[in-house]
Amino acid sequence: MEVERSTIKDLAFESHELGETLNMWVYLPPHYSELYKYSLCITQDGKDYFQLGRVARFADELLHDQKIENLIIVGIPYANIKDRRRKYHPDGEQNAAYIRFLAHELVPFLDQTFPTYQVGAGRTLMGDSLAATVSLMAAVQYPHTFGKVILQSPLVNGKVLEAVRRHPDPQLLQVYHIVGSKETEVKTTDGRVQDFITPNRMLHEIFLEKGFPVHYEEFDGGHSWKYWQKELKKALLYHFKNN
Repeated sequence: MEVERSTIKDLAFESHELGETLNMWVYLPPHYSELYKYSLCITQDGKDYFQLGRVARFADELLHDQKIENLIIVGIPYANIKDRRRKYHPDGEQNAAYIRFLAHELVPFLDQTFPTYQVGAGRTLMGDSLAATVSLMAAVQYPHTFGKVILQSPLVNGKVLEAVRRHPDPQLLQVYHIVGSKETEVKTTDGRVQDFITPNRMLHEIFLEKGFPVHYEEFDGGHSWKYWQKELKKALLYHFKNN
């Protein structure tokens, strides 16, 4: 049987926190109807997830096989590498504003525009590398707004580890966390070479120590979409599995 295709909509959103208009992509599943409620997956590096990650195709296939629940996926793109670092890196000039945009502007707008569940457990933040980092930091800062995260090879530093340690109620955040076993020398956008796997292992230990509901895997590969794409279906299945 042929897989039914979703609808991908362009959606412009004017952010006062960021002082710009963001042109987002929105995945609406086949047979989308305002009569039903939908879980929400908000992806940083949104254009990459739709184009390189093929997230819409994977969601269509999983829905066709009745393996996941109906969901809406919102992809937030970045303008360029410098813009990405400003917003996603914990030390970025717009990092705090971007996290406020997610929680105070985007979520209320999406809840008004689409028939979402409007609870933390119904909202997932997803990202790769720095996009995973800002997803985690937003979820930790707003524990009642975001109840799930998908972390694909996040950049982890002292600020990230400390933020996770300070999470007021770890049971509120369900974590899907993967990193590549070959991510020992990763060239980052600032021109440095960093070890990603060691701090990710430290992060996992803190997740366990604090009692977060967490799924952790080390895949055989490096820091690129060649590997993240292969793992994406599993991530969607983990958080959106049809009960």
